[in-house]
Amino acid sequence: MTEEQPGDGSEIDGDLYRKVLGRYPTGVTLVTAMDGDEPLAMVIGSFVSVSMDPPLVGFLPGKGSYTWGRMEGAGAFCVNVLADDQAELSNAFFRKDGDPWEGTGWQPAEGTGSPAIPSCLASIDCTVHEVVDAGDHWFVMGRVVGVSHVDEGSPLVFLGGRYGAYVEHG
Repeated sequence: MTEEQPGDGSEIDGDLYRKVLGRYPTGVTLVTAMDGDEPLAMVIGSFVSVSMDPPLVGFLPGKGSYTWGRMEGAGAFCVNVLADDQAELSNAFFRKDGDPWEGTGWQPAEGTGSPAIPSCLASIDCTVHEVVDAGDHWFVMGRVVGVSHVDEGSPLVFLGGRYGAYVEHG
């Protein structure tokens, strides 16, 4: 075990850290992949654009994530950007009862076969480019192989433990 050093973050209170970071809004995505014939998904707020050339995106699943453990073997994933009227869809993937896929109309993405949900604002189909150790998470980078979007709608936003919508200032 290494000795803690001043300035290494060990003095930061975990509850305060969560509260402070909860003041930063995030978009809500549903990252999907296939495990054989079974579609899998996890709600992710840590989605980020990484590079334009080559086209790379990323997200950060927890190291203890059972779902990511099953998804990783697919070598591919699709990021579905949820619209502000899809909070129930997001919540369906947290519940233990029912089939969260029911009514999504998901289709295999053209490039990888990962589940793409046409009612979402955008879908970003990716192959796994690299997985990097990031503390208690993995930083999963994907090489974008296909994209689709709709022209109307507003993204679902998460802030301070609650869902909301983007509102444009005039």
